[in-house]
Amino acid sequence: MNPEDYETLPTDNVTTHMIAGAIAGIMEHCVMYPLDSVKTRMQSLAASGSEGIGETLIRMVRHEGLFRPVRGMSAMVVGAGPSHALYFSSYEFLKENLKSFFNSPKCDTLAFGASGCIATLIHDGFMNPAEVVKQRMQMTNSPYTSALRCAVSIYQKEGFKAFYRSYTTQLTMNVPFQSIHFVVYELSQKVINKDKVYNPKAHMVSGGLAGGIAAAITTPLDVCKTLLNTQQSTDAKGMVDAVKTVYRLKGLSGYFRGMQARVMYQMPATAICWSTYEFFKYALGTSLDIRVIGVSSASSNTMDSNGPDAEQLTENDGMRTEKFNLKARELPAMSGAGLYGSISFNTMHKADFQQKDSFIDIAHT
Repeated sequence: MNPEDYETLPTDNVTTHMIAGAIAGIMEHCVMYPLDSVKTRMQSLAASGSEGIGETLIRMVRHEGLFRPVRGMSAMVVGAGPSHALYFSSYEFLKENLKSFFNSPKCDTLAFGASGCIATLIHDGFMNPAEVVKQRMQMTNSPYTSALRCAVSIYQKEGFKAFYRSYTTQLTMNVPFQSIHFVVYELSQKVINKDKVYNPKAHMVSGGLAGGIAAAITTPLDVCKTLLNTQQSTDAKGMVDAVKTVYRLKGLSGYFRGMQARVMYQMPATAICWSTYEFFKYALGTSLDIRVIGVSSASSNTMDSNGPDAEQLTENDGMRTEKFNLKARELPAMSGAGLYGSISFNTMHKADFQQKDSFIDIAHT
């Protein structure tokens, strides 16, 4: 499949979006996980806040072991897979439907933002418990050695509600974060990827830019979320309590603790996420099942000699139906004039067209 054919891929293939989204989410969180651990440590109100990113990372490794920065990663793998699968598939579905509903390029930004908001509600419902377990394991002197033991301990001591104590704060942060994220990504794509082709560099640059801007703007809410998840130096019950506690202990500067680490984490993380997602959406959407109907014997022989092997399926009233498993880039080779004249292609599909139900009527002239 040529990169130029990228935007012609069907956008309603839920399976493709879910698989691509799950892989992208796991890649995003796993590759950048050590820096996420550093960010959590820097946001902790129990820490002095004077250490930089490098100093915090070196201190973790020196005093707690080489693998300390990746403790809790298993919780992210379990949570990121399903949450990102639903996140991207719902975003793609909503984006296309809202664009069709508004039917105006001027409303595209509104469609992107609204789709991102709704997709975030679904995403955070699955991801919030994993975030709680992850951040409990990332803190200094954490007693937990595995994600499962951590989850069981939290449930036994604090109940099920502990996994969603920061849910409202998470949504308050992530709804604007994802709205800004998607809007910046889509707008930057219009600038640096005007042809709307599969362009890995453009996807990485747009993703990194979107993640960095959104992360910087929403850092104060991320500090409050960390406080609620870890319960260090406080017994905050909700977002209002967290906001008051941060200001009481650290002042206005407390809301921006770890912002540098957060931006440095989110920029490459979102770049990896978008480039991985777009790659797998591109790769998984290349194969097409094509049923060729009404092929004359002469033209059929020509195709058999020059194209892939065909499997005869049915034969009714002298009409032979054959099935070809082709890739999009192979279609032009079947068109044009040949030994037996020209072949015209008429594409037919139903309203509920799916990627593997394309019908092509070939008439020999």
